Amino acid sequence: MASYSHLTWLEIAQLLFIVYFLGLTAIYFLLNVMSYRAIRRYMEDYDNTLLPESYGPLLPPVSVLVPAYNESASIVASVKSILQLDYARYEVIVVNDGSKDDTLKHLQQAFNLHLHTEAYRQQLKTQAIRGVYRSEEYPQLRVIDKQNGGKADALNAGINASKYPLFCAVDADSILQRDSLQRIVRPFIDRVETIAVGGSIRIANGSQVRHGLLTQVGLPKSWLAKFQVIEYLRAFLFGRMGWSPLNGMLIISGAFGLFQKRAVLDCGGYQTATIGEDMELVLRLHRHFQQKNKPYHIAFIPDPVCWTEAPEDLQTLKNQRIRWQRGLLESLTRNSRLFFSLRGRTVGWLAYPFMLLFEGLGPLLELLAYALSAYFYVTGAVSISFTLTFIVAAFGFGVLMSVFSLILEELTFKTYSSNRALAQLIVVAVLENFGYRQLNSWWRMRGFWQWARGRKHHWGAMKRVGSIN
Repeated sequence: MASYSHLTWLEIAQLLFIVYFLGLTAIYFLLNVMSYRAIRRYMEDYDNTLLPESYGPLLPPVSVLVPAYNESASIVASVKSILQLDYARYEVIVVNDGSKDDTLKHLQQAFNLHLHTEAYRQQLKTQAIRGVYRSEEYPQLRVIDKQNGGKADALNAGINASKYPLFCAVDADSILQRDSLQRIVRPFIDRVETIAVGGSIRIANGSQVRHGLLTQVGLPKSWLAKFQVIEYLRAFLFGRMGWSPLNGMLIISGAFGLFQKRAVLDCGGYQTATIGEDMELVLRLHRHFQQKNKPYHIAFIPDPVCWTEAPEDLQTLKNQRIRWQRGLLESLTRNSRLFFSLRGRTVGWLAYPFMLLFEGLGPLLELLAYALSAYFYVTGAVSISFTLTFIVAAFGFGVLMSVFSLILEELTFKTYSSNRALAQLIVVAVLENFGYRQLNSWWRMRGFWQWARGRKHHWGAMKRVGSIN
């Protein structure tokens, strides 16, 4: 009887592993196909060109919000890149969220800032504002100095101060291309029901940045950053481009996203009680418009429009991934009403269940699969052929997705044009599946454990490497 029970448990475990990995493979394959078709259609419709100059005065004005906390190393270069955007009407609002370093001092010196008295409409509750600064050289630039309240609180303060119907949230360690706003605003022009658009993010480490502009794309020297290059390509080209045509995209990166201000205000702005404020807002927008039964669209554009600095040390990367996983789970649980809701459509019936099972619970299931497979093999419960099949399937699938992401990137945008860079990236696309991916799963598992215990997560020091200056 014990032997029969053991066999039944073993068969069930094997079956669950097979079903899980087959399901994951099938869904990612479909996302890959949809991503490829969507990118091809995007390239054909827009021909990868900008809007005609005659459109300039007709484009909707945009408020660019830059929350900053201890960003003295990169804040000046980031703001300079924004001030050089090729766009007709926009304002730049930098929110110094109680920085303990020289962030405000660097801004004052670089842009000749002076205290300015102006009306401030508090539509969203935030920490106290200590002062508002204007630049004598750049009339479209304002800097808000406030008490520390976190990134979500800083963004809410920026929304309060903004005067335009669209706002663009940009990280203080990021560099925008001159045509970034022109590209990301297009879905708002093409579809009146658009309420939010996310843009692609690329790794700036190893690239040349001069006077706030990225002048030459390069690869980072650090292998840790190189792994993240592939990771970002896979996440944005497949993870988001595939869901966009179905209106099932759940994540807009906090580094670069454009939103309809009225829609965000109606939802209550960014939530300060979660560390995944970017994803939580997108989920809440889906839930709000579905409950109101209003037409809406949340889009993604694949152009490489924003460049950000990636961590190059394990401690910083670990803190980032733990934070991302906990933010993901907090966002999903706070908006659990989307799960199989009657009006959920693609989000409730496909995107949310996928995100919960394969992203939220994925690290737990993946590490459990590795551990049990090793146990089965050591105890002789399964044959060597089954173990090898599982290893080939698990690792081979990861390699396939990474390499395919790189191929799609080069077939469309050709960001990394040199043969040497491409050869390095192919090697990296293979190697990241052996060690780096498993380490990431362990960190995400720690984020899962923190969330499950309700333990407060501390951001930790985000060490900068000076790629953006």
